[in-house]
Order: sequence, then structure tokens, then C-alpha cells
Amino acid sequence: MKGSKPLKVLMIVEQCNPNWFSVPLEGYKYFQQISQLVDVTLVTHERNQKDLKSRHSDDNIIFITESQRAKKYYRNIVTLASKGTMNWPLTYTLSYPIYAEFNHRVYQQFKDEVLQRKYDIVHALTPMIPRYPVKLINACQNTPFLLGPVNGGVPFPPGFQKIAYKEFAYLNFLRNLGRMLIPGYLQTYQNADLVLAGSTYTLNWLKNSLNVPERQVDLFYENGIDQTFLTHQAKTRTSERVNLLFVGRLVPYKCADILIDAVAQLEDSIKNKIHLTIVGDGSERATLEASIQQLNLQEFVTLTGWVKQEQTLEFYQKSDIFCFPSIREFGGAVVLEAMACGLPCIVVNNGGIGEYVTEVTGFKIEPISRDYIRDELTQKIQTLVENESLWQSMSAQSIERAKDFTWPRKAQKIVNIYEELMADQNRS
Repeated sequence: MKGSKPLKVLMIVEQCNPNWFSVPLEGYKYFQQISQLVDVTLVTHERNQKDLKSRHSDDNIIFITESQRAKKYYRNIVTLASKGTMNWPLTYTLSYPIYAEFNHRVYQQFKDEVLQRKYDIVHALTPMIPRYPVKLINACQNTPFLLGPVNGGVPFPPGFQKIAYKEFAYLNFLRNLGRMLIPGYLQTYQNADLVLAGSTYTLNWLKNSLNVPERQVDLFYENGIDQTFLTHQAKTRTSERVNLLFVGRLVPYKCADILIDAVAQLEDSIKNKIHLTIVGDGSERATLEASIQQLNLQEFVTLTGWVKQEQTLEFYQKSDIFCFPSIREFGGAVVLEAMACGLPCIVVNNGGIGEYVTEVTGFKIEPISRDYIRDELTQKIQTLVENESLWQSMSAQSIERAKDFTWPRKAQKIVNIYEELMADQNRS
């Protein structure tokens, strides 16, 4: 750090919105927390202006305007990808021209300031998918450039090709085309002073597929949790009823259907002690409701539909075990939220959630097959229902594990990285 002055950070967060969800909300949380520790100039898209200004009217935020052509394209073309089940590969591909305009305008507006070393660090946070370039890196000749955390690319397990097809995985070749065709894409990753990878899979992919040198990439889990979710005492059983919980979009790869089947095959002595609440909505809801009827589980399973994020806290607090058999999860913030509320978690070991959960906080199921996941879910639920001391121990350990993911702690870790990058620059 330069003397006693706070670091001056140019933070590029195209998707940064406190009222949205997923990546835009994550981008906002990083900005909100880091800006309390260092001097941040936020650069974001004008579509976020109304929501950001309602909360940060005095902050140094630069909004990048969008051309009329891009606005029309966004309305009339990109929305085609969201008809029915969200087609993410197509969405990311069609969205690139929108990002490319933003990327170019950021470069034009800030290249001279960066070359003049007005900022100590340039940090590009979103998009978090590792597919897009950051043109401003070309001006970071004497200014450290930090990218990420980026996350994504986790493949579907081999035994789940039907679900992969439903999720349009056959279009994933588009990301490889982008790697070859998008100007500056490889250079962004190979020339960054440091790239933060949101999962071990992405870390290895960056090194092996993009040839990012090992010294220029590090593991930094993408998601964080609000401190309001963090409880400070392990759960205790207050009744005979054990409440199971699932929170997430009701789409094929989240596999709420497998969880329902797992509940159906519980022994009656266990089934009569549990109740499963499924919080969320999506394209699979009608199918799940039909399955509940067919399996005569109306007494044991409740679907709430969509609820606001702040309302999910009440469901976590009233529950005892979190069951989340998603077979392909990049971040999985719901798992961290559940752990923060003291819930042992049962997850599938593919992607980020398999790294959040440890052997002392819950159970990880290998994605061998649909039947294997179902049977293991049944067994793990039964174990936690019957073994109260194990359940309580995992509850306490989940809280301790979650503390490391609170947004203030993650922001401090990012600032520590800023300072390390500055120190490295001063030594060179």
C-alpha cells in the first residue's frame, strides 16, 4: 500500500445489481464489501444505474452507456434463449455482442487513466464465466491486473446424458469456438497478473486448456454469504419431526426429482419422522407435483414455489438437514447459506458444492448414476435422522466452515491479494 493512503482500485463489474440474483448480486456484494476497505471506482453497465443509485448515491460509480442498436439486440435476440428452460450456452453466445460493446467502451474511457497509473489495481469481476476478454488489460503495463473469481465449465457426469441434453449441453462447443474467435480472449487470461478460479475444476481448466501459468492462477471460491444467515449455535432437536430442505430452481440438473424418490423409499419408521420442503420454482414444477401425487407423498413433501431471497432465511432456520442433489453446480450459494444456519448438507460431489462440504459438515455423493444418488440420499437422510449426536456435530462444524465465507471476510482476503500484487510489482 502506498504510505497511509488507501489503495485506489478500478473495479470493472458489468453485472452489478443489488436487486437481481446470481452473478449480478454476487458482483454487487463484492463491490459493496471491498469498497468499505479501499477506494473503489466502480465501472458497470447503465442497466444497473437505477438500482445502484438508490443505495449508493454518493459513491464513485461510472455507468457505461449502451447504444440503441445494442438495446434493441438485447430485447429482441437474447431473450429468445430464455424461452422455456434457460438455454445457457446459447444465452452466453448471443450475449457476447452486448458485452463486447461494454468492454470496448470501458477501454476507450479508462485506458489513458490506467496508463497514467491513476489506479493501483484494475480488478475485473464479471462476467464470471471464463469466456470473455477484458480489453483494458492492454493498458495495464505498469498496473497489476486481477481477474475473477471466474467459474464454470463443469461437465455433466457421464451417466446423466439425458439431463445434459435437456440443459442444451450439446451446444457447449460454442465456448470452444469463442476461445478461438474472440479477440483478446486468451491474452486476457495468460497476461493477467493473477486469475482467481472459483473451483478446483476451473483452476485446472485454466492451467490445462488456456495455458495460464501456475504462478498466475489461484483458488478463490466464488460465493459468499450474508452475516444475517450466520447462526452462532449448533442446532438441537426440539421435536420428533426432522425437517429436510431443498432450495433452488426447479430445473432438470438440480435433481429435486431424485430427492423426492429418495424420500419415497425411506422406511416408514423414518418417513413418519420427516418432512421435506422444496423452495423454488421452474420448468420441472408440474412434473415434481405429479410425482408427489403418484408416490402418495403429499403428507411428507411440500412445494412452496418461488420466494424472495430474504424469506429463504426462515426456511433454513426452521429446517434440520439440507438436501441438494444438483449434479452440476458451479457456485451453489444455497449450500453455504444452509451451512451458515447450522444445517448438515447432503450434496453431489461435482463442482463447487463438493468443495464446500467436508466429511465433518455433511455427506458428498459421487454422481455414479441416478439410482446410486437416490439410494445414497435415502441412506444419508436415515443416518442423520437416527444418529442425533452426528447430526448435531455436523451442525456445529457447518457453522464453523461457513464463517470463512462471509462477505466481509472474503472482501478482506481480496484486499490482501491487492496488497500482495502491489508488493510483487514493487519488487520487480
